[in-house]
Amino acid sequence: MARDEFSRDSRAPAMNGSTMNDVQPAGTAADRARWRRYLADERAEAAVYRELAARRDGEERDILLALAAAEGRHEAHWLALLGGDDSGVPRADVRTRLLGALARRFGSIFVLALAQRAEARSPYATDPDATAAMAADERIHGEVVRGLASRGRRRLAGTFRAAVFGANDGLVSNLALVLGIGATGVPAAVVLFTGIAGLLAGALSMGAGEYVSVRSQRELLEASAPDPTAREALPDLDIDANELALVYRARGMDEQDAIEHAAFVVARVHAAEQVQAPTDALSIVEHDDEAVGTGLSAAVSSFCFFASGALIPVLPYLFGMTGLPAILTATVLVGIALLATGAIVGLLSGASPLKRALRQLGIGLGAAAVTYLLGLAFGTTIV
Repeated sequence: MARDEFSRDSRAPAMNGSTMNDVQPAGTAADRARWRRYLADERAEAAVYRELAARRDGEERDILLALAAAEGRHEAHWLALLGGDDSGVPRADVRTRLLGALARRFGSIFVLALAQRAEARSPYATDPDATAAMAADERIHGEVVRGLASRGRRRLAGTFRAAVFGANDGLVSNLALVLGIGATGVPAAVVLFTGIAGLLAGALSMGAGEYVSVRSQRELLEASAPDPTAREALPDLDIDANELALVYRARGMDEQDAIEHAAFVVARVHAAEQVQAPTDALSIVEHDDEAVGTGLSAAVSSFCFFASGALIPVLPYLFGMTGLPAILTATVLVGIALLATGAIVGLLSGASPLKRALRQLGIGLGAAAVTYLLGLAFGTTIV
């Protein structure tokens, strides 16, 4: 930050050539307690970014260290208001301490997703003792962390989508199957084997479906990619006619931008006296293969996660439970799993984990309730 964050705060103690420890305390006891809490949080957040930076290199490491330095400037603001006295500073809040622990052990996308939510909840915009520059910093920090997190989300997107869909489908479909069959009053062995059959059939179907889906998506993207051999014609193009502009217009550029970009590409090729144009000469947008994933990885993820999800409703019957106790136990176990998967999706998407968890729970149990009621309607009694 180029400007002094303390200069615009009338409550900040003036240095007047003295050391920070010579400054008289400012603010009420409640103010000072709040400042100490902010000071603790800023120190902890800077430590989180340094921990994450230690696990990365290149540009990401530099960005994280710059964020840590910015938190250090905010720390200096609160320390100045306290007259340099950092005695009695409490521990950082639970959320920030959890972030630090995760950063030290994992340094994963989960930490960045949590940090993104933490930056978005900054109280500085409404705190009279925080400068406008500090509040603006926190908002921008949220966007910086969002950008870093999005890189990890793109790497996860292909297999993570298959994993989440697979686990959720396994939980919901097999719970619905088990509850529907169980409600008819058939023996527990029938419910157990029905659940196992549903597990295998669903897992195989999900795996095959994901493989075909991802392979088809990749084939569509490959069909839309520029033909690499077409680059060989670029050095011989008439720089005045420059039909390359038509390629860019066909790919979505407006006419003037296409003409300018095509002229630039052809001029670059001729100026360098290249036999072959650069590999990006015919492209406008790069396709993100990481976000699509591979067919095999998506299929394996779908199979494994569907099977693991579909196993949960069957567990009570595997351990010999029958009747209504088995149905209630299966429902509770699946409910816990749905809450967990919903919360994970919420964390990774930067949304509220609680809202996503409750949404997942409501949808899953709602679907299972329909088949349970149908089982009661067409069956006999619970035994």
